[in-house]
Amino acid sequence: MPTVNFSVPEDVKEAFNNTFEGQNKSAVIADLMREAVDRAKGQQRAKEAYQRILLRRQRAPVVTEAQIRAAREEGRA
Repeated sequence: MPTVNFSVPEDVKEAFNNTFEGQNKSAVIADLMREAVDRAKGQQRAKEAYQRILLRRQRAPVVTEAQIRAAREEGRA
């Protein structure tokens, strides 16, 4: 298995070691890295979905307030 080296502030290192004392820290780090990758992918999917929505809105027909009001009234009838 490959080894990865990161520099972290001393307080983060101490908090991590205290929090995960007695646990396999390599496994904990691997899980945290997986979660970070999943979160980043989710954020990218959300950004792409947002961009698709914006593009669709640009192509959507323009509807006036009067047309919206008329459609509401028609739907209530």
